[in-house]
Amino acid sequence: MKKTFPFKVPGKDDARVIEAIKNDVRKYAKRERRKQLPEGFDLWDFNCRVGTDEAGAAPSTVKEVITAIDALAQIGSEKVYVEVLAFAAKRDPRPGTAPQDTATAEPEAPQDSGSKS
Repeated sequence: MKKTFPFKVPGKDDARVIEAIKNDVRKYAKRERRKQLPEGFDLWDFNCRVGTDEAGAAPSTVKEVITAIDALAQIGSEKVYVEVLAFAAKRDPRPGTAPQDTATAEPEAPQDSGSKS
């Protein structure tokens, strides 16, 4: 989604317009996440940019898009440019955890406590 939204719409309250913009962004991300993933990928990731126009848009994460829209509305901008592009990605393994193959792993033998009475 690449779109420029106006903050001022005749006949509508400004707060309602801002909420409608944020709703469109959330709805787009939710719709993209429901799509079938290509073979070998784990999740949908997003490249996002937000600014007053396309040339001045700064990169951000999906979570930061909503706060960036609010920030632009607070400073009195007349419009906001939002770019949210989905792409398939693989999850990075968590640090400190090694992937284990459970099919080939042998169960550990119980250890003898060493004390005999």
